[in-house]
Amino acid sequence: MTQRVAARLLSIGTVAVVVVALPYKVFELDRYFVPKELVLHLVALVLGVLVLARGRTTTVDTADSLLAAFLLWSAASALFATNYWLAQRALSISVAGTIVFWSARRLGADGAHRGILAGAATATVCATALGLAQTYGAESAYFSLNRAPGGTFGNRNFVAHFCAIGLPALMYVTVTARTQLVAFAGTLSCGAVVALLVLTRSRAAWLALGASIVVLLPLLWFSRKYWGTRLIGGRVARIALAATVTSAAVIALPNRLNWRSDSPYLDSAVRLADYSSGSGRGRLAQYVNSARMAAEDPLFGAGPGNWPVQYARFAPANDPSIADNGMPANPWPSSDWVAFLAERGAVAVIALAGVFLLVFVGSLRRWSELPDGDAVLAKLATVGTIVATLVVSAFDAVLLLAAPALLAWSIIGAGSGIGRGGRLMTFSRRQWMSLMGVLLLAQTAAVARSATQVTAIKLVGIGGSRASWWTAAAWDPGSYRINVRVAEQQAAAGRCGVARIHARRALALFPDASAPRRVLRDCR
Repeated sequence: MTQRVAARLLSIGTVAVVVVALPYKVFELDRYFVPKELVLHLVALVLGVLVLARGRTTTVDTADSLLAAFLLWSAASALFATNYWLAQRALSISVAGTIVFWSARRLGADGAHRGILAGAATATVCATALGLAQTYGAESAYFSLNRAPGGTFGNRNFVAHFCAIGLPALMYVTVTARTQLVAFAGTLSCGAVVALLVLTRSRAAWLALGASIVVLLPLLWFSRKYWGTRLIGGRVARIALAATVTSAAVIALPNRLNWRSDSPYLDSAVRLADYSSGSGRGRLAQYVNSARMAAEDPLFGAGPGNWPVQYARFAPANDPSIADNGMPANPWPSSDWVAFLAERGAVAVIALAGVFLLVFVGSLRRWSELPDGDAVLAKLATVGTIVATLVVSAFDAVLLLAAPALLAWSIIGAGSGIGRGGRLMTFSRRQWMSLMGVLLLAQTAAVARSATQVTAIKLVGIGGSRASWWTAAAWDPGSYRINVRVAEQQAAAGRCGVARIHARRALALFPDASAPRRVLRDCR
């Protein structure tokens, strides 16, 4: 009973993390990220109570040990961070993702993998529907106009990454559907997902889709003796046909996307791997500068979430990614792995890469020992998810963000839990209570932090007055943006004593930022 409730909770949470957003445009990025982080932390907290804390005996393999090492090293790195608020926020996403992975693994081992993958597929369809709705004219305060069709993700690349990661789970649900109606709906949904990926022009998502196909097609052929029925083969063919037709249709049909080029999709396809100009060249330069940051402290890095705090020190004066205020325009580098290396050091990167490698290889082994063909296909969905996640995370922030982290870790955990081996470990009551206490306490703190951030955003978004910003600073003292705005407002009102307090707080969070220095200079 508890397992069924936990699996349903995970599925509901995966859908909720898609649809939740805030309408307050003054926080154009955080109005999407913060509420999604709150959902992730709530799901992880309840899963920790329902799944991880329910017994002192657990199965542990090398992948689990490496993931624990990644977390512990990240926590050690956070101790050396300049901005502890950003370190806590970034570290808490990793902790929550780990709890989701371990919980989904245990649920998958108990036979609940299908429900979890179905929830992931549903979330992928929801994200696709919202993106397509914006493409063809739907308007909402919860959508961003700047990076359409991002839907409730606020950015076309983010929704594309999410859908690329979730597509293998959707394909698994479709080909193994128990009724023709569900299979038909799944086929149309797969076509819609591919169509949205085309419309977003996200080259990282396109590469992820191509890589997944290249890996999965041979595996489907080699594994056919375990599931080999004409029904499944025919469904795979219909998915391919639906994807082809829908892709051609959305390219031909008019939409509300304001591309500057007359042939936007062809332009993106031609420049798929172009690193000599445009955003590709910018990424390469950013990687080089981030490598310098990593070289300064290869052991622990700058601290989780602290890449934007330190990046200006390593970027040249004419770096286009640095805004006028002396801070990076984006709060993360254009790659999870560059971020992990620069922020947490080489040991953390090796440990996390080892987790993906071991789960990937483990999903390709011992198919004959699995209970049925459905389980084999779930393993293939896990492989496809890992490939898609690794590709998109090589070019953009993915595991650093709540929504794709929840989706990826739930699918990979559930799939890798099927027929898993490992060493059975039994902890003493004191050991288990200490371990679970640390995890659950960290998650409770993460829930509280996200809730206070949501409150601060709502206060400013609803009121917008000087008093609203003042109150918001009390709710979220770790917000650079709020502290700077309060400092500027108080300085303009002649209250330099208060202005200096908030300017110094902002400068402590981002030492290279120019705005708090300007307030301090004006309020000498």
